[in-house]
Amino acid sequence: MPTNAFLGVFAKSPIKPIEEHIKIVHQASETLVPFFEHAFKGEWKEAAEYQQTIRNLEREADELKRVVRLTLPRGLFMPVERTDLLELITHQDKIANKAKDIAGRVIGRELLIPAAIQEDFLAYVKRCVDATKQASEAINELDELLETGFRGREVTFVEKMLVELDAIEQDTDDMQIKIRRELHAIEGQLNPIDAMFLYKIIEWVGTLADQAERVGSRLELMLAR
Repeated sequence: MPTNAFLGVFAKSPIKPIEEHIKIVHQASETLVPFFEHAFKGEWKEAAEYQQTIRNLEREADELKRVVRLTLPRGLFMPVERTDLLELITHQDKIANKAKDIAGRVIGRELLIPAAIQEDFLAYVKRCVDATKQASEAINELDELLETGFRGREVTFVEKMLVELDAIEQDTDDMQIKIRRELHAIEGQLNPIDAMFLYKIIEWVGTLADQAERVGSRLELMLAR
């Protein structure tokens, strides 16, 4: 999306670009699912196409983040601070950055996920993407929160969404432990360097959910003020 289009979003609401940003960020993480489905099969040409999609989305998110930082008005008459909104978009942006890092590292080494852990690994990726989706849906309640002055039933509704986000993130922690154990059981059969990178990729995938939870925590802090 070109800069002038971003500025058009600002004309509608100072919050809309933040909501638009988290949607782009979620799309970047979500694209990891088909990316890994092709990587499992060693279909590197197809996987590289999804990697490029992730890179494009990450650049789009970066551009929108830059526009927000430069254009978000000072002295907004809102129940949230400008600095809170800037912190929020910074946390959101790290999700897209990590998705780009994951795809880039896997493609760069043509790193195969062992067949023995592929099923659980893909379920883990999808659950981490669930976390970014939940964060996106919560952030997209910001306009409604502003309309209600961060009071009433809308606050209760968003708080429930954030509780669910925490539960999803806990699921990903448990799934990560299981996959690391599965990898440990077969690591003797793998190239040691590949095994090292696999552990890192497992950790990075979990960072998607961790960072989504941080987005939720930042929103929760805004609700509490």
